[in-house]
Amino acid sequence: QVQLVESGGGLVQAGDSLRLSCKPSRDRVNLFAMGWFRQAPGNEREFVAGIAWTGGGTAYADSVKGRFTISRDSSENTLFLQMNSLKSEDTAVYYCAASNDRHSLPITSLHRYDHWGQGTQVTVSS
Repeated sequence: QVQLVESGGGLVQAGDSLRLSCKPSRDRVNLFAMGWFRQAPGNEREFVAGIAWTGGGTAYADSVKGRFTISRDSSENTLFLQMNSLKSEDTAVYYCAASNDRHSLPITSLHRYDHWGQGTQVTVSS
């Protein structure tokens, strides 16, 4: 089992930026397809962004396209989610996930992810 440790959440105002980080407790971040999901109170967990195991291909939910960027730094062994122009509707607990599925495309379905972080709270005040 791979443990994923997220950091970087917090309380910000609408229009601000945050960068979330996710670091595996072991293994290399480039061994997995990885993604970010979020869950707001009363809602189901939803896909935010994903990055393929190889090739660097990315995918985004329509609600964050153009504002969020997922990236992976192999030298730091860290997955990032840069969030710009934050809105109140972005308020949620954000989860990092890793998939053993070595597909060449980003994975958007949460059911295909095998390892999850504990989550980090992002609160955007309007």
